[in-house]
Amino acid sequence: MRTWRAFRRLTPDERSLAIEAMLALAATRVGLRAAGLRRWKMLVAGPPAARASRASASDGIAQAQKVARIQQAVSRHLIWHASCLERSLALCWQLARRGVAADLRIGARKEAGRFQAHAWVEMGNVVLNDSGEAHLHFAPFDGSILSVET
Repeated sequence: MRTWRAFRRLTPDERSLAIEAMLALAATRVGLRAAGLRRWKMLVAGPPAARASRASASDGIAQAQKVARIQQAVSRHLIWHASCLERSLALCWQLARRGVAADLRIGARKEAGRFQAHAWVEMGNVVLNDSGEAHLHFAPFDGSILSVET
């Protein structure tokens, strides 16, 4: 009930972002399983010719942080646990729809003999969807895994 009241207090624009985030997360969950990472990344990024940033850097960062904040709140209330990869790909898609260039980063580490990976989204040197410093504990692969510019 508290979640519903919080949703109703959002502005119409924020409500629209929240619904879009929920749909993007659900589509990404299904898309990753049905199409795999490589194909789903291409759907998220769109054709290379269509990638041209329309937003200025400062406007883009503020807008990207707002989208990431709302998506993070939405993902906490889903009936499933969205993985960092699902959240990052969905955020890339949402930002691309707004003409905001962002980079999907994937890092890896080996801890206690186990391979672990983590995904996050960066815009310039600003990490958008990783709370705290979790991404700092992973060695990122060189370059962007997916540069989304629409």
